[in-house]
Amino acid sequence: MDADTFPSGRRFIELLEAMPSLRVDCVVLDVQMPGLNGLQVQEQLAKTSRRIPVIFITAHDDPALREQALAAGALAYLRKPFNDELLIKILNVALDSDGLEYDREKNC
Repeated sequence: MDADTFPSGRRFIELLEAMPSLRVDCVVLDVQMPGLNGLQVQEQLAKTSRRIPVIFITAHDDPALREQALAAGALAYLRKPFNDELLIKILNVALDSDGLEYDREKNC
């Protein structure tokens, strides 16, 4: 898998706005990030016509934030430290064009 990183959520959103044809297959967001937090980036993505799977990671689990992220359509919400194999499984689901089912309640 190829991945790009960004210094902030705002820089990622700015790139998407500047390059409407840019293909993004999945976004992994930390809940706590400089500038826009992960939930704010998710909200900005929802305002666009792009439907990009979102996976959250966090070291500071908050049940209310987890519920908010999942209710807004996040594919997963992983608490650090998380199992690398689980992250790979979730990424594969996000990238799978067949749209395999993923049990968010069981694995988040």
